[in-house]
Amino acid sequence: MTFKLWSIGSGVLGHGGAASQAPVWRLLAFEDLRVFELYEALRLRSEVFVVEQQCIFHDMDGADPKAMHLLGVQHGELQAYARCFEAGVKFPEASFGRVLTRQSARGKGLGHVLVAQAISAISQVWGPQAIRIGAQMQLADFYAKHGFVDIGTHYLEDGIPHLEMLRPA
Repeated sequence: MTFKLWSIGSGVLGHGGAASQAPVWRLLAFEDLRVFELYEALRLRSEVFVVEQQCIFHDMDGADPKAMHLLGVQHGELQAYARCFEAGVKFPEASFGRVLTRQSARGKGLGHVLVAQAISAISQVWGPQAIRIGAQMQLADFYAKHGFVDIGTHYLEDGIPHLEMLRPA
């Protein structure tokens, strides 16, 4: 399945210039990611999920080719990332995951902007609909601020407590 590039603002990962305070958001299908963009996304995912969280897990799970990749680029560097899925890929509903912000960019609200962008991207690409996510338990209140509710399915994933959360359409 091929998708069109969805971009807000201007700028490209790895190309500096007059950087604004707000990140540039790009939504790309797997096959539309440039090698450098894919490398930076995988590197940042490894930094956050494997190194910071000290969790050895199989990050490259085969789902990347089925995802739309949301990249938040600021000052020529990837600062935020999530992958978005249409309904039926991860859950019966649309979903997003691998949500992360670079450690140096945290505490400034970028995570909330990222989640809002992921919700908007799903709505724009596949239409307004319910979204189900598998969230780390410690982030339940964070996602609740975006309309997600705990649906009572709790589980361990790679040794980290998770729960399923649903945001109604």
